[in-house]
Amino acid sequence: MVNPGKRMHILQALLALRHGPGAAILPPEITRIHLDFALKWNDGHLGPRKFWKTCLPRLKFWNPAIPMLVNRTSDQSAPAKMSIYFRQASLDSNTPSALTTKLTPSTRARGRRERVVTIDMKNVHSDEILSEFMTKTGATLIHPTPDEQVEMRQIEELNEKAAIDRSIMKKYIDDVKREERILAIARQEADAIKMAND
Repeated sequence: MVNPGKRMHILQALLALRHGPGAAILPPEITRIHLDFALKWNDGHLGPRKFWKTCLPRLKFWNPAIPMLVNRTSDQSAPAKMSIYFRQASLDSNTPSALTTKLTPSTRARGRRERVVTIDMKNVHSDEILSEFMTKTGATLIHPTPDEQVEMRQIEELNEKAAIDRSIMKKYIDDVKREERILAIARQEADAIKMAND
């Protein structure tokens, strides 16, 4: 049987992956997502980096069939952008969306058109990136079930209890170390007095 503490940690990690920013189901028209940003967080790349770390794992969890590619460059001055590719069965050449549609080599071979929507992520907070992403894709948010809400509350209560237990244990350890220091000083003083009297 799995240790209850270990089970709670696994459950906590799973719930964190299933719910939170980025937990959404994308529409079937989306074929792939590309993210381009710099390796380091400075020069306006903090928002894209945070989106990649917090939101993208949840998006991938709920949409495993959609390729999500991340290209990171060492050039901090490079733009940070997200490209979202939408499948289009047929287009009337007079529609406005037909003007923004580009035929990529891979789609040309399959006889299918793709519309590319880009999001400029440079100097933008990750929450704003996610909000624009949700608006432009029309993704459906995932909400926790009642059972998951109960489990999340239990984990939160356990975390609060663990924080109290940690503070109590830290105080105990600090008190023990202080007493050991006092005893060590007292021994040194006793040894010094004994040597002075001999």
